[in-house]
Amino acid sequence: QVQLVESGGGLVQPGGSLRLSCAASGSFLGINAMGWYRQAPGKQRELVAVLSSGGSTNYADFAEGRFTISRDNAKNAVYLQMNSLKPEDTAVYYCNADLFVVVGIAGYDVDYWGQGTQVTVSS
Repeated sequence: QVQLVESGGGLVQPGGSLRLSCAASGSFLGINAMGWYRQAPGKQRELVAVLSSGGSTNYADFAEGRFTISRDNAKNAVYLQMNSLKPEDTAVYYCNADLFVVVGIAGYDVDYWGQGTQVTVSS
């Protein structure tokens, strides 16, 4: 079983900062990529940022220059530093991990999701 445990959400004033954390635990052999998505009420889930095992990053346009994704390989963790937060950043933020798992004698790339953490930007 694989678990993604997120933390770091909360209420912050416009212009403030938050740091989200996500740690993967359980039975897997490797991490292909980890990233963050978000879903605001009434909207579809959207990509925020993703970090590949090779170190390449991909940010949504709204995240460029304000958000930074990073990782700690020893902890199987990914972080999202969010600065200059705006009310429109209010959403549930989900951690996503593309992991290499072995079932029997075969290996698979499997997508996992965290439970989500609420980020509210309001004065």
